[in-house]
Amino acid sequence: MLSTQPNPALPDSYPTRSSFNGWVVILGFTLLMGLLMLGGAGSIVRLLFPAVATVAAFYLYLRFPILYLGFTWWIWFLTPWVRRYVDYRLGVYDDQPLILLTPFLVTFICAFTFLRYFPRVYRSDGLPFVLVIMAVTYSFLVGMVLNAPITAVRAFLDWMTPVLFGFHLYANWRDYPDYRQNTYRVFLWGVLLMGSYGIYQYMIAPEWDNFWIIGTELITFGRPEPLEIRVFSTMNSPGPFATTIMAGLLLIFNDKGGLRFPAVGVGYLSFMLSLVRTAWLGWIVAFPALILSLRQKFQIRLFATILLVLLIVVPLTVTEPFASVISERVDTLVNIRRDQSLQDRTAIYERNLEIAFSNALGMGSGGIYYITPEGKPEKVVFDSAVLDMFFTLGWVGAIPYLGGMLLLIYTLLQSTGSPDPFVSSAIAIVIGVVAQFGFGSAMLGASGLILWSFIGLGMAARRYYWQLRNEQE
Repeated sequence: MLSTQPNPALPDSYPTRSSFNGWVVILGFTLLMGLLMLGGAGSIVRLLFPAVATVAAFYLYLRFPILYLGFTWWIWFLTPWVRRYVDYRLGVYDDQPLILLTPFLVTFICAFTFLRYFPRVYRSDGLPFVLVIMAVTYSFLVGMVLNAPITAVRAFLDWMTPVLFGFHLYANWRDYPDYRQNTYRVFLWGVLLMGSYGIYQYMIAPEWDNFWIIGTELITFGRPEPLEIRVFSTMNSPGPFATTIMAGLLLIFNDKGGLRFPAVGVGYLSFMLSLVRTAWLGWIVAFPALILSLRQKFQIRLFATILLVLLIVVPLTVTEPFASVISERVDTLVNIRRDQSLQDRTAIYERNLEIAFSNALGMGSGGIYYITPEGKPEKVVFDSAVLDMFFTLGWVGAIPYLGGMLLLIYTLLQSTGSPDPFVSSAIAIVIGVVAQFGFGSAMLGASGLILWSFIGLGMAARRYYWQLRNEQE
């Protein structure tokens, strides 16, 4: 019988003797940055944070791969908050923050995994990853020729780092049980922490978040006042936050620990307060997929969990000060005529569809950016993953990129009904992110990391159980 339960003994994840040095590095990094931030040394933090985080991540990558996985997730979760707090303490809004490169630098270390395993996987079920990576590399080369180097590199990181991380998880399929357990734990605590901070952000409107909202001059984050902010918690905007929380909520449904109940309570409330309808739609599509892909015994347990969740979440969402803002946003999902955002997206589709599909070679990485008079790269928002793919990659790059992604998703769907409920959650999360493609470029940045990570974990699980069955026969 295949064991599908999380292994409680993870030598590289808990503070044991074998992982002691790794935890010293993580805690040392956290303590150093915390002391510098509290001490008002924000200028030093702006420079040291990405450098020290990358060095720490590289050490963990080499010596403690499970700790590297968790460290990378938390860097993505918390770095935007660090940037906002540093800006606030310095009293200067940094419109070109070096700190925000940290998650990309930490994750790009996985390029070494691709270089190491490429000779072994390009003729196996890892070939679709290679197709996607080749497509993005092609786009980068085109972008370096056609566009400003700074925008080409910036866009390249958005496209490539999520795929490399997913490939890293897949290539290390032998460690899948440990990776699964670590991912469960990271997202459980992530939902609890980010959900709690999201509610605090909505109720209190912390000064550092207000300072940042004012500096962005964007109205999409709401007003910098209590009960007026669209929740983005510790992340950089409501969209990536909502997608991350969506993934966490789908994942911890299968958790057995008592901590999942407070996590689900604050998670769903902050998820609703983000007011991100595309992520809501993703959850609406993903949740039935989760139910259908689970085996019957897990479905029964899931329904029992759902009842308890409803008892926690519903009273919170129907009481003030939360009910009115949530219900008003939900109403726009039902009453399409009132949905100005949908009308704007439709206009964007009509205006850019022919442009995107008529360019065979694509504009390359950075093609959707332009340089402002102040020298700052600004992004043209398509609100469509498909338009973004064809505009950036062209037909030459979009065909292998989409083909590779669809092959991976198709292969992953063959694992429906797996005895491992984590696989069912991974499938549901991937479906939930793909469902957002019509409304934004969910394959990039933080949202893309969610998509490609769970593609990678799902493929790793498939390979792991296949190997286990062969060894037991």
